[in-house]
Amino acid sequence: MAIPTEPTETTETTETTETTETTETTETTDSVSARSGSPGSWRELFGPDHRATALLIAGVMLLDGASTWVTTSLLPTAIEDIGGERFYAWTTTAFMIASVIAALLVSRTLSLRGQRGGFRIGIAAFAAGTGIAAMTPTMEVLLAGRVLQGFGAGLLAGLSYVTVQSVLPERLWARGTGLVSAMMAVGFFVGPAIGGLFAQLGAWRLAFAVVMVLTLPLVPLVARAVPPGRQAQDVSPLPMISLLLLTATATLISTAGVLSEPGLTVAAIAAAFVLVTVFVLSERRPAARARVLPALTYSPRSTLRWLYLTRVLLTAAASVEAFISLFGQRLGGLPPVAAGFLGTTLPVGWALTQVAVSGARPSVLARLSLAGPFVLAAGLAVTGLLQRENASPLTVAAWAAAYLVAGSGIGMAMPHLSTAVMGSTTDPREAAKASAAMNTIGLFAFSFGAALAGVLVNFGAPSMARSAHHVLFALAAVAALAGIAACLERRSAAVLSRSGR
Repeated sequence: MAIPTEPTETTETTETTETTETTETTETTDSVSARSGSPGSWRELFGPDHRATALLIAGVMLLDGASTWVTTSLLPTAIEDIGGERFYAWTTTAFMIASVIAALLVSRTLSLRGQRGGFRIGIAAFAAGTGIAAMTPTMEVLLAGRVLQGFGAGLLAGLSYVTVQSVLPERLWARGTGLVSAMMAVGFFVGPAIGGLFAQLGAWRLAFAVVMVLTLPLVPLVARAVPPGRQAQDVSPLPMISLLLLTATATLISTAGVLSEPGLTVAAIAAAFVLVTVFVLSERRPAARARVLPALTYSPRSTLRWLYLTRVLLTAAASVEAFISLFGQRLGGLPPVAAGFLGTTLPVGWALTQVAVSGARPSVLARLSLAGPFVLAAGLAVTGLLQRENASPLTVAAWAAAYLVAGSGIGMAMPHLSTAVMGSTTDPREAAKASAAMNTIGLFAFSFGAALAGVLVNFGAPSMARSAHHVLFALAAVAALAGIAACLERRSAAVLSRSGR
């Protein structure tokens, strides 16, 4: 068990102390496992006590997962109507940048508005952005709608992790994070289905209207699902330097993903790495008054840094999903709809496995977290070996199976990563920050991975098979690095456990 946090004479305890406070609030993942007992069941999660919370989390993550795919499916039809083809790529870029900014503001929103207020802001922003997209006369206005959508989605996703940690009992954390992944995967199917249907009917605006209407049932759930807001004196300083650095990083990464010149793309990614390094150096300073990540992240008495690093590397490797449909069309000759569903195989493998293992005991989840990254690496490597021009239907089926296996590796690792992060401290504010950071670093890692994959695709051109080999083998190596980070986390947890922490 962790030693309770002792009060200090300042009002910025969790923001300003690095050594003493960190030591007092640290818990190893082994100690979390030891006190968590038997895991809760899906019946308990959706029982009377937690049903509203589960439905709220499920609803917001379904919308988050579906929104991008709805837009992607509709965009070619929308461009024929309103023009603006030169802004095509920026519909995703604008959404991502806004999501990152919102994710960075989750802790601040909790301080000012509490969980209820945060969810209401996120739902309102998402609904308003979707409504703007439905009524847009031009592509420029559609981009404005996508910014609001992205802001709402980023805020809601971050709040979902915080809600799992702060509202659900610890025995349900693995189930709650499994629900987050499962509903994202469902969204990957619902999005193309809604978008494709209305695009086929030539009524693309109605698709956005349907998504907006689907947000309305979430409003009454908020008051039942989450506790009331915090008091004004709990407001923490805004980490402006960190926010500016990470926003600039997100912009560079997003820009790298749409640049056609490989040299410029490499330069943008390199500059983003520099900004991330500056961010880490700034955050770990003992004198830092406010941080995006918990102070525990930079403490040798915590495994949090290894947990986050594993999450970053896993998510970066998972960014291959952004290119699965492209490889399916160019190498397998799949029509767009079939290629789109091929692209969902990796996240579906992720979600199904995470749901399946979320009821395991913490000690089992910890062992699965060691194997998961290597399963992901093996799945990507096998898929890379199978990439070839004019692939047969049997080969395409083998791709799908290998992607499912790769996704299952992520699903094996994520329950332990999520629950260990949520249980890394007994300080409520730092625990909320640690939980929200899972979404923030996930957004950045996916963007970095997709930008890197884009560079590798360009390096392999004009041969798409060579591009696929570059991407899949490189990201398999990244997944293997995640396995090394997971081993270091387990080793660090064992050392801390033996030392009595």
